[in-house]
Amino acid sequence: MKLRVVWVGKTQQEWVRSGIEDYAARIRRYCPLEIGEAREEKASRDEAMRERECERLLKLLPKNARLVLLDEKGTEFTSTEFAAFLGRNRDSGVGEVAFAIGGAYGFSAAFRERAAAVISLSRMTFTHQMVRVFLLEQLYRGFTILNREPYHH
Repeated sequence: MKLRVVWVGKTQQEWVRSGIEDYAARIRRYCPLEIGEAREEKASRDEAMRERECERLLKLLPKNARLVLLDEKGTEFTSTEFAAFLGRNRDSGVGEVAFAIGGAYGFSAAFRERAAAVISLSRMTFTHQMVRVFLLEQLYRGFTILNREPYHH
């Protein structure tokens, strides 16, 4: 299984870039990983912003990828449950799972319809920059759980 993580906007803080690089390298020990950034929209209307940003995200995704959206209203998992989610995708023969982090106003309705799942990392609100590192850390943690490695403890 291959992983792809896409998001809206450039990664601005150096510590976030460093965290992304660290966890991306760790994940790549378990499976191929690609990361993509879509340009942030500077429009005045929320819906117009969502549509344009999601069009850009869509261009970063292969047609056959199973799309998972990160959204505050999505399903919440424990780390062990998230590992099981990854394992089910891997074991069912899914070729590629793509995780998407939207912009400030989330995802368009059309992009949401394409998603196979919508998950939430927490009911708390985090910056879009921080979520990038949190998601990658949880992906890494998930693989260590699946492989019965000690990182989770």
